[in-house]
Amino acid sequence: MFGLPATTLIPAVLIFLAVAFGTLSLALIVDIVQERRRRLDAVRALREFTTDPQSTGSGLLRGVQGQMPQWLVPIASRVPAFEDAQLMLEQAGSKMTLARFLILSVGLSLALGLGLFVLTLMWPVGIIAAAAGALLPFLVIRHKRNRRFYKFEELLPEAIDMLGRAIRAGHPLSAGLKMVAEEATEPVASEFRRTHEEHRFGLAFEDAMLAMADRVRIVDVRILVTAILIQREVGGNLAEVLDNLAGVIRARFTIRRQLRVYTAQGRFSGYVLAVLPIAVGAAIYSLNPPYIKLLFTDPLGKLLVIVAVIFQLIGFLWIRKIINIEI
Repeated sequence: MFGLPATTLIPAVLIFLAVAFGTLSLALIVDIVQERRRRLDAVRALREFTTDPQSTGSGLLRGVQGQMPQWLVPIASRVPAFEDAQLMLEQAGSKMTLARFLILSVGLSLALGLGLFVLTLMWPVGIIAAAAGALLPFLVIRHKRNRRFYKFEELLPEAIDMLGRAIRAGHPLSAGLKMVAEEATEPVASEFRRTHEEHRFGLAFEDAMLAMADRVRIVDVRILVTAILIQREVGGNLAEVLDNLAGVIRARFTIRRQLRVYTAQGRFSGYVLAVLPIAVGAAIYSLNPPYIKLLFTDPLGKLLVIVAVIFQLIGFLWIRKIINIEI
């Protein structure tokens, strides 16, 4: 492969596989220990509540810190990025714990960094690979979160219509939330279900709605929460407000689809510019291998490959930023 000897390629692959499998094993062990500790804490909290009904039962409360391992709580109190990562996992609808996410990020960083360093014997390549490995889980979770938010926003008008019909039928707002939680499509149903359950188990209605707005950071959700809270304070026809809001959201989606049509050429150009150097290099290598091998054997050629990859990524991200128009 590109003139690399087996004595170099095999150790690099073995190091990558060893670190990768070790990381997966460590993540599974941590998950088992956390699940066992979580069950013991739940049983202990239930026993305390049984013996003392006046107990607050704080062990049963749901929160960001309650979902973190104990050894991460002091660190998270000083580094807000850990709480942001936990919130991002919740927003993505992922069942991955924060500890597993951190272990996979560190393990993938070490696997790629050490593997490519042994393969190329160039520490800049190892550092770049380690940084890419550390960012890869974050990018995957962020992509899942964005895709979930997009689907949530697409299904939100139907949930608002359902909520408006429940109010017109004479049901209270909490019953409308329950109806949406039972009949809407995921991921809308799960978020409204959590809001309804938090309110039913004692959290103030305003706090439960604001918590949903914090979890689902979409402009339309903030507008919905603001409209509901204002209506509870000053009164008014909430059903009509919800109908207008649903119409505005549908109009925004129509405009967004039109923009995707208008920017299709720019997105296609970005994909072509990203794939073209790889395709041309592979074609030249198939026709004249010694001509391309120089890039992977000569130190200057290796440096040029690194610079080319960096500029390719910058150009691709720049084009995506240009065509990404917010509505």
